[in-house]
Amino acid sequence: MLFVPALLATRRGRMDQSMHRRVLAALGASVVMTIFGTGVVSAQPLPGTGSSDGALPPSAESPITSARIDHVDMITPRRAAVFVESPAMNRIIQVQVLLPAAQAVSRPTLYMLDGVSAGKESNYTESTWTQKTDIVDFFANKNVNVVLPVGGSSSYYTDWNAPDPILGVNKWETFLTAELPPLIDARFNGNGTNAIAGVSMGAQAAMDLITRHPNLYTGVAGLSGCYDNSQNNLKDAVRATVAMNGGNATNMWGENADPKWIEHDPSRNAEALRGKDIYVSVGTGLPGPYELGPGGSGLQEAAQGGPLEAAALYCTTLFDTRLRYLDIPAQFTYRPYGIHQWPYWQDDLREAWPTLRQALGI
Repeated sequence: MLFVPALLATRRGRMDQSMHRRVLAALGASVVMTIFGTGVVSAQPLPGTGSSDGALPPSAESPITSARIDHVDMITPRRAAVFVESPAMNRIIQVQVLLPAAQAVSRPTLYMLDGVSAGKESNYTESTWTQKTDIVDFFANKNVNVVLPVGGSSSYYTDWNAPDPILGVNKWETFLTAELPPLIDARFNGNGTNAIAGVSMGAQAAMDLITRHPNLYTGVAGLSGCYDNSQNNLKDAVRATVAMNGGNATNMWGENADPKWIEHDPSRNAEALRGKDIYVSVGTGLPGPYELGPGGSGLQEAAQGGPLEAAALYCTTLFDTRLRYLDIPAQFTYRPYGIHQWPYWQDDLREAWPTLRQALGI
């Protein structure tokens, strides 16, 4: 396991400049490729070639020409499975929506993005957020629609340049920013105010989407993500993440010199974040209470998730430095422990909520 400086163990909030220099020295960029290059690659097409639900066909029998809700299944009175016809991907995409108690009252919408698996654990029947955390209970008393896309494994929730032999057609940016929001607002009494959040791969995607669509979102939360594509080894980390599910990132943003990498670089495009409510959190990669405490997952889990979180720490310090340089206010939380696992992100959501609540105006 990669151990990070003990100086991080007592810090919370933004690092001072001397701490930044020491952390960046300790977590060199070469670490990132070493860490992220250890994924297990799937050689089989994902169910539905990237569709959000393995039980659905990968594409429509005839071309879909307009975005519309095909049908809604009410899982509970407060949780809806919404099946949306997407022209961009020419298939039906499932999103699940958590609804407030007072459904007659208009409210804002929070979009929550998954990590690399994106519902794969449940065979694309639900988001990993609902499978791995208490997000349903957490939002039960909050006046907000929470939208959880199901699917998009290794997609970075972006529009790919070309179909991928394994991951299929991915046009998630178009789906999430153009096709879906009007449908959600119309069906579930949305008021047009949106924020976005994500974990790991989804954290980078959330930050990318808000920088590319600043008029759509008022705030963002990124948990344990990487927000910089400037260096080739950081691009290679993205490639390794895509390869974890058998995909090829050249089909996503091209070769490393392709301008698409810059277009989707949140650090390079961070000026678009000015005036937004921003929350970013990360751990150190060191084992914490969910590994070492009673009933903890143990050091074997830490050996896998620790290096990934250490890499996210390196990326987060780069992003923090960039926002400081631009004098863009943001809340950064550096946990003194914690690996790349869902129990920490469940906790982080609670820490992020005041920032997201402010962005949503509730």
